[in-house]
Amino acid sequence: MSEIVNAFLLVFVGLFPIVNPLGSAPIFLSLTANCLTEERNRLSWRIALNGFCLLFGSMFFGSAILEFFGITVPVVRVAGGLVVTAMGWKILNEDDGAPEREAARAAETPPKSRDSFYPLTLPLTVGPGSISVAITIGSHRPRGESLEHTVMLAVAAVAGLLAVAATIYGAYRFAAPLARLLGQGGINVLVRLSAFILMCIGIEIVWSGIRALATGLGHADAG
Repeated sequence: MSEIVNAFLLVFVGLFPIVNPLGSAPIFLSLTANCLTEERNRLSWRIALNGFCLLFGSMFFGSAILEFFGITVPVVRVAGGLVVTAMGWKILNEDDGAPEREAARAAETPPKSRDSFYPLTLPLTVGPGSISVAITIGSHRPRGESLEHTVMLAVAAVAGLLAVAATIYGAYRFAAPLARLLGQGGINVLVRLSAFILMCIGIEIVWSGIRALATGLGHADAG
């Protein structure tokens, strides 16, 4: 039983700080400023579902897919980190009137649930850092002594992914009430701060990928 609980905690505790839905909620609210409450709720659900599917695929099939295409995890980190950095930089440098102008333009064609994958799911919510962590957890997840035990561990891992998806939905679903509590000024501060943190996370992901690539080249030269 303890191994099953540990498998759940390994997935949830390993992914929750990287996904960080609480930190992404202000940016989600800014990007969906033109949406009605019902549409934002549907987007929250779709993003949580998309995030679960991305993390599930990364954890159970990510290593095989990367190996098939000859792509290493460090390369994914560098490429994805650049995307995250660019997104954070764009939001950070928007002037105070940009969200209102975006809302006015988008009011004519409000975002639909089918548009929830990019950029709201990837890279805002489940970015390259989350994907690489999920791939790493999947490649090192514990195996059971029997088929039944292995299945139970896999179920516990999936439960951990569901818990992460639930936190994504909760954070995005209740982002608007939080905004009403903080006011427009507080939201602007949170958006700028979150965008700066997002940009820093992107740079950190790029740097970790470069270091991993450099370490791999060093080992190749030594060999």
